[in-house]
Amino acid sequence: MEDFWLNAAWSITPTLLLFALFYFVLRSIFRADRNERRVYADIESEERIRRGLPPTSSNH
Repeated sequence: MEDFWLNAAWSITPTLLLFALFYFVLRSIFRADRNERRVYADIESEERIRRGLPPTSSNH
């Protein structure tokens, strides 16, 4: 019976490792995109204020 559990563990390990890698890659992409959008919105708001236009409303 112990061979069964060892085989099961070795069978599921690659799948779990790939899932973890996929999760962290997607998480970093989404965080980078969110931060980039926030910075772009800040720059746009500063430019609008500099030009004397009303700032846009943002929820961040």
